[in-house]
Amino acid sequence: MLKDFSEYIKDFENTLKDVFHQRYDIHQFSKERGLPVVVLRDIMAKAPLSVAIPENYGGRGVKVNECLRMLSAASYESLPLSLTFGINIALFLEPVAKYANESVKGTIFKRFLEKQNMGGLMITEPDFGSDALGMQTYNEKVEDGYTIKGTKHWQGLTGMADYWLITSRGKSANGNLNRDIDFFICDVSQPNQQITVEEYYDNLGLYMIPYGKNKVDVQVPENYKLEPHSSGVKMMLDVLHRSRMQFPGMALGFIKRMLDESIKYCTERVVGQKKLIELDQVKYQISTIQSSYTIASAMCYRSSTHSGIDHDLANSGIEANTMKAFVTDLMQDAAQTLTQLSGSKGFKMENIGGRGIMDSRAFQIFEGSNEMLYTQITEMIFKLMKRKKEFNIYRFLKEFNLTTQSYAYFKDYIDFSVDIDMKQRKMIDLGKVFSRIISINFVLDMQDKGFRTDLITNCVELLKLDVSNLINSFHSKNTVIQIEDYNENSQWYNFI
Repeated sequence: MLKDFSEYIKDFENTLKDVFHQRYDIHQFSKERGLPVVVLRDIMAKAPLSVAIPENYGGRGVKVNECLRMLSAASYESLPLSLTFGINIALFLEPVAKYANESVKGTIFKRFLEKQNMGGLMITEPDFGSDALGMQTYNEKVEDGYTIKGTKHWQGLTGMADYWLITSRGKSANGNLNRDIDFFICDVSQPNQQITVEEYYDNLGLYMIPYGKNKVDVQVPENYKLEPHSSGVKMMLDVLHRSRMQFPGMALGFIKRMLDESIKYCTERVVGQKKLIELDQVKYQISTIQSSYTIASAMCYRSSTHSGIDHDLANSGIEANTMKAFVTDLMQDAAQTLTQLSGSKGFKMENIGGRGIMDSRAFQIFEGSNEMLYTQITEMIFKLMKRKKEFNIYRFLKEFNLTTQSYAYFKDYIDFSVDIDMKQRKMIDLGKVFSRIISINFVLDMQDKGFRTDLITNCVELLKLDVSNLINSFHSKNTVIQIEDYNENSQWYNFI
């Protein structure tokens, strides 16, 4: 019988503390590439990925709240470890649980539970980046299954994963590639399914996770193809949106660690006969991390009830993009704040704030850069406004299902109409505004369940200030563009 989850997660947290702070030196191996085998063995012995395996296959049941708490527990100690779990959970195990042929699930889940196997997802290609629909990796039907050929890169767990989900496009008899996307399971332990790593990347952060360039030339059985409920593109959106809605789990533990370290350091550090914590600016800086903690908590609460594999998230782009973009911006801000508060100590390699700056920076880029996601939020909302013929932001948000409680807090800033034909830089500003107002709605939903009021009050005030600044930026006349051949007449010493 499985342990009660509260007991299970407490035991796992204690294991992480023991592994990272007693048995091994986290500061030492966080500077090195990869995670030592003995460290990973001790952590995986607790079967953390069981949270993403269905009960009828021996797992804990793919309950979102358990997945998020597992991710948070890991990211409090190590953001790369949490991302390793996040890749396995959201980009492999959950898609397999939802879309894989029943004949292959048993073996896969058994190996994850008993042999600590890992899995990842291959979408991105060197020449196409975020343009997933333009991918050139292709598949062809053969007698015993499918052949898949192409090149993928920036896959987390490159050369380390035992399984891969590989995206590709079907190739027709005339050589053209289909518009739809197919997903295939690849088991690298099987003949004709090995992935060739052509290059390992020297990634700037997240040292524990190997990234690289992968050559795909494999043949997989027919039942290794995922079975979409409608189209492959909608299946991909469902998978990616679910993954983005689990970013708050990774973010929460990381932000909490930044908060706890900030409070600890500023309480102990004395400058000019005063503790740092007594300074007004320091109090404000710590309050911003507390606000981020509140927002990430609210997103986890929302995700727990809306992002399970029983939900179809293909059309949940506004909500998913809001969570991913905003919470990863908050992660970076929290790391920057701790590093600043730590003074010269923040510049040490072993400082968790300084290291957190680089580790969290990647979160703002992968699975869609935040600028792109904020733009998409605005585009999607503009489509809804156009459909309703309502271009006043305040009046639209008053009726919008993701802002039913929060819209009123921002009337002074958003009671104006927009021309939906605007430059991207303005769309990014508005996307950020929408993400803040939607996030406050998540916070207010959580308040109704008893979350402490003082944290919520501070959070609302800080986000009102944030929205005010963003709206000022939106209304400003910003027509600055790149100047070509800028070197001409721009060398200062020529004018002396």
